[in-house]
Amino acid sequence: MVNREPGKKVSISVLGATGSVGKSTLDLIAANPERYEVVALTAKRGAKELARLARASGAQFAVVAEPDNFDALRRELEGSGVTAAAGRDGMLEAARRPADVIVAAISGAAGLEPTLAALTKNRCVAVANKECLVSAGSLFMRAARESGATILPVDSEHNAIFQALMAGPKESVEKVTITGSGGPFRTRPAATFASITPEEALRHPTWSMGAKITIDSATLMNKGLELIEAHHLFDLAPKNLDVVIHPQSVVHALVEYRDGAVLAALSMPDMRIPLACCLGWPSRPAWAAPRLDLAKIANLSFEAPDRNRFPALQLACEALEAGGAAPTVLNAANEVAVEAFLARQIGFNDIPRLVRDTLAQAVSESLTEPVSAEQAIAVDHIGRSIARTLLPQFAAKAS
Repeated sequence: MVNREPGKKVSISVLGATGSVGKSTLDLIAANPERYEVVALTAKRGAKELARLARASGAQFAVVAEPDNFDALRRELEGSGVTAAAGRDGMLEAARRPADVIVAAISGAAGLEPTLAALTKNRCVAVANKECLVSAGSLFMRAARESGATILPVDSEHNAIFQALMAGPKESVEKVTITGSGGPFRTRPAATFASITPEEALRHPTWSMGAKITIDSATLMNKGLELIEAHHLFDLAPKNLDVVIHPQSVVHALVEYRDGAVLAALSMPDMRIPLACCLGWPSRPAWAAPRLDLAKIANLSFEAPDRNRFPALQLACEALEAGGAAPTVLNAANEVAVEAFLARQIGFNDIPRLVRDTLAQAVSESLTEPVSAEQAIAVDHIGRSIARTLLPQFAAKAS
């Protein structure tokens, strides 16, 4: 349990400040300056934008992950009083600096080590980095328990589950269902998928997110990764997890109890709402959130996901069932595939195909579930290496 001193500002560090989750966090902080203060901000690159956010938020410490950008960051922060740093050591220092809440929003497997470093007693770690839980879920949750840190899920689906699970004992839960909008191609004929461009895939119908997660939403890989996350976050067996497509993105998750009651968590599709839950937890301070008007929305619809048209979801489910190193390899291969698609090296249909072939080849490597950050990074590197070795086959077909 985290005890917040009444009247004292909540101190916050944001790992991944220039991404969509990071900026939404800083929007909330800026709207409530009497309640929050910023300790540290980090970014992969983009020294000018990071410096702007650090100055505007009154941050004490700003870190750019890529060392080549350090001089630019230092110049941009000159005279501001904000301390600049760079590289791995700087990222770890930002994660370890005293703060009540760490928002872990670094995209990709690069977020694992800093987020693990953020785990300390009497601290909330608001996790928006899927890869910590997908690539090293058992390791991460064990480290959280041993450190005494409180893990709060930022993703709208997992935050909804977190809230709905408060209604009864965990042993009474029969099924947890996460929802997904279905992405931009929910009704598009599968025969046309080969011609999908990155620009089309980046037009998400309800959420504004970074490029990687938006492509994952288009392939439905995002829902598969979220199932793996939920398995680790809430210690739920794969058989007790499900996905349903909900185009309106108003219902974020459903928790069904063994007495037949189903609790659904609803809100407008705005990342600031689950973030506000995390920043204010365990209380619920008021803020000018966009309000849900069900009469105006009028209709909420649901449908089963089409796993034939969107095989990435099925691949993720199989990796979850297989366990071991499979989720780590899945995530690594998917990152390589999405990057290649955005670079126009492969087609949309090639994303799950490359992931599938990488998983198949990784079996021969006799990989085991990571039990340390070093092992997780090593397995991730092997997965990426396999995917990059296979990539030219798909790139040749796409050209």
